[in-house]
Amino acid sequence: MEQISLFSAPQAEEDVIAQRIDRLSEEISRYNRKYYDEDDSPLSDYAYDALKRELRELEQAYPHLAHPDSPLKRVGGTVLESFEKVEHRIPMDSLSDVFDTAEVEDFVQRTHAPEYSVECKIDGLSVCIEYENGRLVRASTRGDGVIGENVTHNVMTVRALPLVLPRPIAYLAVRGEVYMDNNVFKELNRRREEQGLPLFANPRNAAAGSLRQLDSSVAASRRLSVFIFNVQESSEQPFKTHKESLNFLAELGFPVVPFCELHRDAEGILDSIARLGELRPSLPFGTDGAVVKVNDLALRESFGRTATAPRWAVAYKYPPEQKESRVLDIVTEVGRTGVLTPTAVLTPVYLAGSTVSRATLHNRDYIRTKDIRIGDTVVVQKAGDIIPEVIEVCRQKRTGEETVFEFPRTCPSCGEPVYEDAEEAAIRCTNPECPSQLVRSLIHFASRDAMNIDGLGEALAQQLFENKLVCNVADLYTLKEEQIADLERMGAKSAANLIAAIEKSKQNDPAKLLFALGIRHIGEKTASVLLEEFGSLDTLAEATEEALTAVPDVGAVMAQSLRDYFSHPQSISTLQRLREAGLRFTAVKQVLGNALEGKTVVVTGKLRRYSRAQIEQIIREQGGKAASSVSSNTSFVVAGEDAGSKLKKARELNVPVLDEDEFDRLINA
Repeated sequence: MEQISLFSAPQAEEDVIAQRIDRLSEEISRYNRKYYDEDDSPLSDYAYDALKRELRELEQAYPHLAHPDSPLKRVGGTVLESFEKVEHRIPMDSLSDVFDTAEVEDFVQRTHAPEYSVECKIDGLSVCIEYENGRLVRASTRGDGVIGENVTHNVMTVRALPLVLPRPIAYLAVRGEVYMDNNVFKELNRRREEQGLPLFANPRNAAAGSLRQLDSSVAASRRLSVFIFNVQESSEQPFKTHKESLNFLAELGFPVVPFCELHRDAEGILDSIARLGELRPSLPFGTDGAVVKVNDLALRESFGRTATAPRWAVAYKYPPEQKESRVLDIVTEVGRTGVLTPTAVLTPVYLAGSTVSRATLHNRDYIRTKDIRIGDTVVVQKAGDIIPEVIEVCRQKRTGEETVFEFPRTCPSCGEPVYEDAEEAAIRCTNPECPSQLVRSLIHFASRDAMNIDGLGEALAQQLFENKLVCNVADLYTLKEEQIADLERMGAKSAANLIAAIEKSKQNDPAKLLFALGIRHIGEKTASVLLEEFGSLDTLAEATEEALTAVPDVGAVMAQSLRDYFSHPQSISTLQRLREAGLRFTAVKQVLGNALEGKTVVVTGKLRRYSRAQIEQIIREQGGKAASSVSSNTSFVVAGEDAGSKLKKARELNVPVLDEDEFDRLINA
């Protein structure tokens, strides 16, 4: 991870600092969207928190370079349009994170409270649940901390939650965490695997995805649970401390947070944190930290809050759990682009909630750098609490019988020769018809971010290939129900659903099709940019390398990869078959005008009439390009209130700057 030392910051060029702040802001915002809006966790909590910490330190050291819309000023995600918006009566804050004993001690010294509570931080989806006259009337997600989503219909399916209180309290709002029990999660994924459906990455993602279903019967079938950890507001408040409020909630029948201990000093707090850390692997639910709170409620009020977090509480984040294991063997698997990926076969070890017996070794350079050998004792952890990986070798435990791993000279899937791709430090199969590549390509083609063919998972893809029903992605569009129904664990209904999903995929935007084709170096964002530029796959296929590299963010490597793909006879045949099957090759553009034709526009600051997404959509619809950074190629900048470094750079480069009114007049001219 790229880092900038704050000790040398005074000597660093401010442009370098500004670029790092830009990059961190973009990365954190992207992970926020993935985590809160798409229920995806591409990064471990520990790594994500490290990014936030670095950005916070840079913003504190260089406040004049901080973005007015910094992701640190936000709590969570945005509201899905399919849910009713709920404005929280009391903001649902996040917590400031701490990572070591010194920071816990600093918090205690700073607050100097007579008593603190330590409780487990449940890894789920935060909700506010409201009762009127003793009846549950509304439940909402945290959203951005101020406005959330109405998920009452789904929260009411959580059986542990009382729908009617023992007495008719006029108004009560409580905050809790909806989660999925580990055993429920395992059973859910087992059923999804049998049905050929995509698996959930972890219990938190499964709980979030279940809670945000429009059909409450889906949420009910997922057997969600909840722990309540706070009283947000109450018409009767007979308690003076947080612990008393939890007792009050327990008396009303709420399932309160299960681990809560009181301490008067940092030593006791750290003992509780350590004890909870030891308990984590045995708990039936996921925890990602320990929460330390001032117990006295009146004292809490005197501390107040920052823009996004209370000053009376912190969340201690545990580092990823690590265990020792032994490398029994190293095997290679072939991915969809032909890369041979080495995997360590390990002695089974229970790690972060599941038994691990395999771990990724990434590539040849990873093995060489860490000097991983067959027979080595190694330290293993789960990246993102999901994917096992080898962190280091315990060299002091070597016996001399360990063997150095050598990559095979032929593909383990098809037996054809492999070659060294120096550019990517990878070993790659030379055979475009390699079975493993074809199966992986099919899985990628059907994935959610690509053609989104629901029901076509890894198990079914393997079956389709082994039964010679699909040898090329274009074969999907010639499948018949009766062919699929005869496969193991399918049947008539599953077959009909799959055919319907395949048929529905024909209407996807061609940018999704371009990404689904799995062209090397062409990701989802680049695919969208290319289709926006060229308008159709046919035009793109004819584009020269010069025309391709003229597109922002498309370099020579991407251009060469595109030219190689579109000139290959097999690709030409596949595209022709997909066209004949009725897939969309031309983008449908709703152009409101052409005032921005050929213009590159950057938007910065807070706008009064537009959200960022709305104005960037208008820019595209008017024929322009919405860029994220200012350069000499920028046509003009639209600046709202509190515009920061981008506005400064625009002025330095003499790039025209428009306010919202001037922008409106331009596009409506």
